[in-house]
Amino acid sequence: MKSLFKIIVVLMVFASMLSCKKDTRPNYQFMPNMYESVGYETYAESDAFPGGVEAQLPAEGSIPRGGHMPLEIENTNDGYLLAKTSLMSPLDSTQIDSERGKELYDIYCGICHGNKGKGQGKLVKREKILGVPSYDDAGRAITEGSIYHTIYYGKNAMGSYANQLNEEERWQVVDYVLKLKTDLEK
Repeated sequence: MKSLFKIIVVLMVFASMLSCKKDTRPNYQFMPNMYESVGYETYAESDAFPGGVEAQLPAEGSIPRGGHMPLEIENTNDGYLLAKTSLMSPLDSTQIDSERGKELYDIYCGICHGNKGKGQGKLVKREKILGVPSYDDAGRAITEGSIYHTIYYGKNAMGSYANQLNEEERWQVVDYVLKLKTDLEK
């Protein structure tokens, strides 16, 4: 009898707790500013920032997330010629990894240029892209600076690969392209 009484009391306490719960009523918020922060309009007037507006320019010389360092040489024909004559790889011989360069080349470049650099990649063979020259063509005087500039900005039908490859990876690919060029010229 005593155990039946205890069970009934426990059930009544449990039922009273459940009956007080309403899904339509929001829960208590102890720090509402943490959950629902004040939204400011981008170009609204504000006394908090210099210039009197919420939107601010990034600090001069700041680099966006991802560590993307902008190339000092501009994306023009004159910039290409300047890169061709003056831009040199900052990597020394101990930092160059030919296997990594080959791997990156096969992923990003081989589809058009071919794995041997002859300009006969899968897209060229399927006639999706036309006119990809071989690295050993007589009129093709490429240098490490011109290759880097082309990878960074793109050239003709080739788009930029600056977003896909970081600076060190671009130089690895440049080294591998020059290796393919020397292999083809033998």
